[in-house]
Amino acid sequence: MTAGHAAPRRSPAWPADEPWHLAMPEGTLYDALVRAANDRPSHPATVFYGASLGYAELRDRVDAMAGFLQGVCGVKRGDRVMIALQNSPQYVIAYYAVMRADAVIVPVNPMNKMAEIAYLASDSGARVAIIGSELSDVFAPLVGEAITHAVVAQYHDEVPAATPYTLPSCVTEAPSEVPSLPGWHSWSLAIAEGAIAEGLQPGAMAAGPGDLMILPYTSGTTGKPKACMHSHRSALFTAVLQARWYGLDGSDVMTGFMPLFHVAGMQGSMNAAIVTGATLLLMARWDKDLLPDLFETHGATFWNAAPTMIVDVLASASFRDSCFAKLKVLTGGGAAMPTAVAERLKVRFGLDFVEGYGMTETMSPTHLNPMAAPKRQCLGIAVQETDARVVDPESLIELGDNVTGEIVVHGPQVLQGYWNRPEANAEAFIDLDGKRFLRTGDLGYRDAEGYFFAVDRLKRMINVSGFKVWPAEVEAVMYQNRAIRECCIVSAPDDYRGETVKALVVLDDAARATISADDIVGWARGAMASYKAPRAVVFVESLPRTASNKINWRLLQDAEWGRTA
Repeated sequence: MTAGHAAPRRSPAWPADEPWHLAMPEGTLYDALVRAANDRPSHPATVFYGASLGYAELRDRVDAMAGFLQGVCGVKRGDRVMIALQNSPQYVIAYYAVMRADAVIVPVNPMNKMAEIAYLASDSGARVAIIGSELSDVFAPLVGEAITHAVVAQYHDEVPAATPYTLPSCVTEAPSEVPSLPGWHSWSLAIAEGAIAEGLQPGAMAAGPGDLMILPYTSGTTGKPKACMHSHRSALFTAVLQARWYGLDGSDVMTGFMPLFHVAGMQGSMNAAIVTGATLLLMARWDKDLLPDLFETHGATFWNAAPTMIVDVLASASFRDSCFAKLKVLTGGGAAMPTAVAERLKVRFGLDFVEGYGMTETMSPTHLNPMAAPKRQCLGIAVQETDARVVDPESLIELGDNVTGEIVVHGPQVLQGYWNRPEANAEAFIDLDGKRFLRTGDLGYRDAEGYFFAVDRLKRMINVSGFKVWPAEVEAVMYQNRAIRECCIVSAPDDYRGETVKALVVLDDAARATISADDIVGWARGAMASYKAPRAVVFVESLPRTASNKINWRLLQDAEWGRTA
């Protein structure tokens, strides 16, 4: 392949038995829920700390909440409704109820504070919110102002009184009372009223595949977060795609541990489970010590996880090999998997960590590794109907194999555009061969077999005396050292070079007594070019995480330069 020529649209590694064009079911994700409820009404749709909710009951609660949203909260077709809940049965119900009400879902990180919530409400135009009771104080200044109606859920309502599991504080310590003020509504009363009250049955669902369904917000490297406009079609596409790619069926028990407000957990766990009719195993807050008991009790077969979550569990005192007895698929992405961990998974459990790549802008995957031929620390191959290329970030000319450039993608899962951001749309999209491509802002390359590899974000580059250093590339090499459990590469000020490379490292327990920072520095200089190798290594007990359990490199980078300001 030469510069300027169109890349093959399908990888040479494409699975022989996998069609390129994805056969899509009729309708929307809500229609998939209805099919599951009709086909297997009693089958557990969700399991939450020992309590299960069958598919027919799930559909009934979704319809009841949709009726309440329309009849009491005044939600009309196209209105935006915020959902600020922890992973729970209430999250699944709220998500599908907003959809059933012909409204647009605005998923909210429940860790957000009042100012962030106010911005999202203002930017999206949402006037109704469905929230967890632990967020009542955060939303209180907005209810009656920007927010006209808030429906408040208590997670403990879905937990058995005799649950054998340790519960997070958001379940045990959240307020049980809903404010007795105009605009506030109890979740349980709303469900009851929507189920029995005359006139509160939801109207016929009018939205079609091309209509706006959801506005997930990007975290944004600069400026305020932007909302990505996704249709019913794009959300259904990546849910069906993943269910097929991983070979899931109604007997599977899938984890819902990644945050459901984030597209990775939303699509790869919740919506993939619904379109399959599988069981979704939920955890309100991530708890590595709880996972072995949940896996053994419920026979988890599919785990969608960030690499940091897997590292956490394998290092937990409660981990035992038997909890992986039924696990068939282990998948995720967003960061490099340590080589020693990947080898342990393969040798002891016969499990490959099947990595993928996607963005909020693409409603999750544009790339996945083939199940039968995954490569490590690799984004995978472009999935069905997806055209992915590597271009020069400045000239936008397509590059050849093994040449680093910006990854651009075209496919059914790509966002319609950014909500009320024409200037962002102008920057984000380019035309190649008559197709509209999204600029991902991620640097990578494509090998001769059609596998894509990440190098880094365009904005994360470190400039060492004029040499470009990509932290993710350095991290991938660092993870080959078995003494390193986790690491994060940041830029540090340097009077001579301007910037230098610094590594924050969490050591494996077995290495703590024998490995020094100088040992890591010396090893790194032998493993990569000298300008890439960290000149400083600092051992830390842990690294901060984002809401989706990725290492929060931005926080560490800002702190590194802030200390010198």
